[in-house]
Amino acid sequence: MFSFLKKNKDFFAPQEKQLIVEAVRKAEQRTSGEVRVYVESRCRYVDAMDKAREIFDHLKMDQTKDRNAVLLYIAVKDRQLAVLGDEGIHRKVGNEYWNTEVRKMIKEFNRDNYAEGIVMCVEDIGEALHTFFPYDDKIDKNELPDDIVFGR
Repeated sequence: MFSFLKKNKDFFAPQEKQLIVEAVRKAEQRTSGEVRVYVESRCRYVDAMDKAREIFDHLKMDQTKDRNAVLLYIAVKDRQLAVLGDEGIHRKVGNEYWNTEVRKMIKEFNRDNYAEGIVMCVEDIGEALHTFFPYDDKIDKNELPDDIVFGR
């Protein structure tokens, strides 16, 4: 599925990276929630969700004020991915929401639309975050960086 992708920051063309980062920024403009995208070659765990939980904690995503951060985790060569929402947003949308987002991303990835799949997922998550955690310009701030995090 990801055979054309070579190494860390070369997973995406520069314009694709920009599209993903812009999608994160746009999503976060309408919510107090936070979205991070983490991409690496291999998942050292059998279950991508376990790895996503480890990364979530490492990136301090569990420390947002409203516990409404969401991580998109993608292990390119191992063809694994996970979407993990912190307890605040998870209580609002539930497991089926995350499973649906994963299925949508897989559908796009299977069409070789990797960046587009991630962007679509970020946009959907941004809508959910806006619904349950709308932006308040008096108190909200960007708590986490918007850039893509590249692992090994």
